[in-house]
Amino acid sequence: MAADLISQARAGDGDAFRELTEPYRRELQVHCYRMLGSFQDAEDAFQDTLLAAWQDLGGFEGRSSLRTWLYRIATNRCLNALRSASRRPAREWDVPRVEPPEPTRLGEVVWLEPFPDALLEGATGVPPGPEARYEQTESISLAFVTALQILPPRQLAVLILRDVLGFRASEVAGLLDTTVESVTSALKRARASLQRRRPQAAGREPPPAPGSPAEDAIVARFVRAWESADIDALVALLTDDVFTSMPPMPFEYEGRDVVARFCASLFGADRRFDLVPTRANGQPAFGAYLRTPAGISHGVGLYVLTLAGDRICAMTRFDNSVLPWFGLPRSLPSR
Repeated sequence: MAADLISQARAGDGDAFRELTEPYRRELQVHCYRMLGSFQDAEDAFQDTLLAAWQDLGGFEGRSSLRTWLYRIATNRCLNALRSASRRPAREWDVPRVEPPEPTRLGEVVWLEPFPDALLEGATGVPPGPEARYEQTESISLAFVTALQILPPRQLAVLILRDVLGFRASEVAGLLDTTVESVTSALKRARASLQRRRPQAAGREPPPAPGSPAEDAIVARFVRAWESADIDALVALLTDDVFTSMPPMPFEYEGRDVVARFCASLFGADRRFDLVPTRANGQPAFGAYLRTPAGISHGVGLYVLTLAGDRICAMTRFDNSVLPWFGLPRSLPSR
């Protein structure tokens, strides 16, 4: 059947090509996202991958599986994008009537964007290869994707192909046109860098299962605290080392006290919000809508929560441009 579809696609049958590639589309899109950290950049690289595969199908000789051949194209398209990209610049603070506290530090990965869970269906359920070291849910989390972006491009590609997707070293060498020794060396350096970037992760409690009663309970408490601007209730949900970031603005806050001051600054001047639940990167997320005297609430951003046990260990705020990716409206009608 596959051979027939390949022959038909080579003859210019677009439907045959779509049928050939359909089983791999979601996982390739997620692969591009892990590589690039940006939903928009990943979509561009994914479309480039499909176009290149369509144009180069005559060169597919069947020495590897079609899936491996597609990953070769996608990985190299992403590497090209990383080497040539002028990343989105950091943006100045632009929240009216809010004066934030001095940030703990300035973030390096200001181009980070969230990935809608609706697009993970059919991607994270793919069994990883025998060499994989990371659970699929962890490997799409915001913390993991952020840490990946600090790696040099070749190390980034090797770590994802080996430790996330589970390709063997010899397969990765073929995908990247290099040697097994080079792959092994790059992987060693990438693992060491990732470990230095994520020291707290090893000692944290695991998050509750998605959609579990435990997760639902934390989420419900967060919504009550946020919508009522109850700082004490919010602080009670946070870990001591809670971390807040807000790409594309570079401001980052670490520690319960400073994060509480940041949240208090958002609630100042009687600003109140409505939250609409969604999910991003396998994590609870909310569209945030600022209430107005007219009764309409305007979308001001998206918050993604990272959980550890029964606490929140990170909150990531994205601007309101991402709301449509999650099927969320720009504004809410009067209640």
